[in-house]
Amino acid sequence: MFFHPKLLDSFKGYNRQLFTKDVFAGLTVGVVALPLAMAFAIASGLKPEAGIFTAVIAGGLVSLLGGSKVQIGGPAGAFIVIVYGIVDRYGVANLLLATAMSGVFLFAMGLMKLGTLVRFIPIAVIIGFTNGIAFLIGLSQIKDFLGLSIEKMPSHFFAVIQAIYFALDTINPTALVLSFGSLGLLIFWRAFQPRLGWLGLIPGTVVAMVLATIATSVFNLPVETIGTRFGGIPSGLPHFQLPAISWSTAQFMISPALTLALLGAIESLLCARVADGLINDLHNSNQELMAQGIANVVVPFFGGMPATGAIARTVTNIQSGGRTPIAGIVHALTLLIVILFAAPLAKNIPLASLAAILVYVAWNMGEWKKFFDLKQFRLPYRLTMLSVFGLTVILDLTVAVEVGLLLAFITFIYRISSLSRCERASTITYPALEGQNGKIHAYRLYGAIFFGAVKLLEEIEQNLPSDTLILDLKNIIYIDSSGMDTLLELNRLCKEKGVKLVLCGLDHQPHDITQRSGLFDTLSADCFYPDLAHGIDAVAKP
Repeated sequence: MFFHPKLLDSFKGYNRQLFTKDVFAGLTVGVVALPLAMAFAIASGLKPEAGIFTAVIAGGLVSLLGGSKVQIGGPAGAFIVIVYGIVDRYGVANLLLATAMSGVFLFAMGLMKLGTLVRFIPIAVIIGFTNGIAFLIGLSQIKDFLGLSIEKMPSHFFAVIQAIYFALDTINPTALVLSFGSLGLLIFWRAFQPRLGWLGLIPGTVVAMVLATIATSVFNLPVETIGTRFGGIPSGLPHFQLPAISWSTAQFMISPALTLALLGAIESLLCARVADGLINDLHNSNQELMAQGIANVVVPFFGGMPATGAIARTVTNIQSGGRTPIAGIVHALTLLIVILFAAPLAKNIPLASLAAILVYVAWNMGEWKKFFDLKQFRLPYRLTMLSVFGLTVILDLTVAVEVGLLLAFITFIYRISSLSRCERASTITYPALEGQNGKIHAYRLYGAIFFGAVKLLEEIEQNLPSDTLILDLKNIIYIDSSGMDTLLELNRLCKEKGVKLVLCGLDHQPHDITQRSGLFDTLSADCFYPDLAHGIDAVAKP
């Protein structure tokens, strides 16, 4: 079916017990999402409500229309670096345009059933840019973590390092203590959560944020808060608004939009695959991409930011008992209630505590152990991973992914071409041509004849026999257009020199492309054998 959300399949066998579990899971995820949504927005150079609005709208739409039963949509840490760069260079209005464009791209990917193609991105590329993004998230939080006085953080790596270095003498000791206290509490909470009884049901991020806010309010700590920087969070429903797009810069949004779409697709589908393993289900990748696309088209018109599937919140949803999209819808409603009734309480949330939460998220987001395991992998794998990581940190995620895919592509071609080989065969093994020894050359080919392995046929061209050339292709599994062009060129050269070209053992795909290329029409029927080595008679041309 063209458009079939998982929600429609979730009501079969649905009962009060499942509904209760979904409601409690949704409430839990909503509480978890609150500090993360604000932190992601602030780190991206936006107001905190942009993150909350995104979690409400995108979270609700993804659960309503998505292809996964338990995926939770909303703002994600992976977008921070890209979003901050777009805001810094083009402004918030053009970020909203890029987000909407990325939504169109995502929907088109799902519509054209390209969801499965995301799985072909090599793991070395995914680990490289994931670790790179995690590193940049942590780096971007040093300002608020240390309480540094920096008017505006730059978006480029070396400029960030320079700004932090020159501002080190402005460290706020109170903010530093608050940050380390929040970070220490998060680590403690995760280590001892199973032993805390009913308290362990409360997410550590919420505990850290609430305690830091109470401490800031009670002791009037001299640290920057949401209220001092943004004036608090508006207590009202997000309203529809058309972004003031500058058409002079809108043309430059295609590349950032493609980056957002690609990253969003990777994040959401990887998250959905993780969720599948935890609940023993199978998501619909194309439906998920269409849902993510719709969410990202709608969110910008309500002041939101890019959204995707969030792994941490999805896993929390599953662990809390959520098993249908109802949990995700409850999570969105929970955040909406917070906006309507508890927004004024957010003005005293210290940014140092939110920075500590993001540092904690960044550390858990990265697969740092992979760097220590590099020695067990081959050089191309190491080169790809480290290149993508370095380029993500120093230059740009788009460049990093492009270079990573190029390196992976070259490595793949090299390895596949190394599996293709050609060996000289004795003519004695070909009874069907008995009596022509000395006048024929026989070659047995293995693997694939493609653009990376056409040299095999080119080497045969340089040593043609005087009478007959046999190509035993029964071990060839694939021939591409470049390989077939080289085979046609070999046939032309054989005709010029009066050499009979005999092909034997053509399997399904090689047989099909040989027929479609017209090679069958240029050779007589006795030039094709199913298996020449066993003396089987020539087969008729199709």
